[in-house]
Amino acid sequence: MPNNLEGKVAIVTGAGRGIGRGVARLMAEEGASVVVCDLGGNVDGTGEDISVAQQVVNEIAAAGGKAVACTESVVSMEGGEKIVQTAIDTFGRLDIVVTCAGILRDRMVFNMTEQEWDDVIAVHLKGTFTVVKHACILFRQQRAGRIITFSSESGLVGNSGQANYGAAKSGIAGFTKVVAKDMGRYGVTANAIAPRANTRMIGDIPDSAAEIRARSGVAAIPGEDTLTELDPTHIAPFICYLASDYAQNVNGQTFLVYGDTVSLMSQPRPERSIYEPSGHWDMETLAPLARDVLTRGIVNPAPPAPPRE
Repeated sequence: MPNNLEGKVAIVTGAGRGIGRGVARLMAEEGASVVVCDLGGNVDGTGEDISVAQQVVNEIAAAGGKAVACTESVVSMEGGEKIVQTAIDTFGRLDIVVTCAGILRDRMVFNMTEQEWDDVIAVHLKGTFTVVKHACILFRQQRAGRIITFSSESGLVGNSGQANYGAAKSGIAGFTKVVAKDMGRYGVTANAIAPRANTRMIGDIPDSAAEIRARSGVAAIPGEDTLTELDPTHIAPFICYLASDYAQNVNGQTFLVYGDTVSLMSQPRPERSIYEPSGHWDMETLAPLARDVLTRGIVNPAPPAPPRE
């Protein structure tokens, strides 16, 4: 019987479906008691169905595990605090936080509304902060804890039509690196995952999106052509690894996870540099040197369309 997380208590947000559901179920199999947190809303964040979280709890219980449903929203500080309190009230402790909760409101930036921007930022970026912040109060006191957040390749490398989502996911990656430095001294680790999987969010992207990008010369999402073949439950084992004692020194990293592949993503580092001995650039000196050295060979991910005849 697996027991790598025996005696641990985990919160998994967005655990009612997709990747989060797989994480919650596998953590329970590995011995953890799990707070299954999900409002049961639609992909765009509308609606609510409290039975979604309870169904996962029932599945875990049927398999001999321990879990409790939580339908608090991650978008408010009060909601984040209540989610953490649910773990304490039900299981007496908290050891692991996994923040899978998210919504999608895709739109080209020139068509995106303020509400579409605010809603996506609220669920992904603020929703990560509200839970992690309150968990860190406990983790600092107990000198232990695991935090696994969810970034995305849309945030790390960009994806057309996802300004709100990409900004939130890039923010989560940066947030996680800061939390890793804030909390590392207390025995806490924080790492981010960029998953590829066939989830409701992928299903919500119209088939025409890839065609539009291709026609416009916009670079495709990495692995876009295989996303529908990738089982979301395949993400869970690496999440459980990061939550276990095996990964006690893994901190501040970002991992790409999909199918049979796990990759450590490179950290942003200077790749090329140019220097001016006088200490001050002027355009006459800077422009040719930047063109021939610094930006040489850079490919435009969305080149301008050819002029119409």
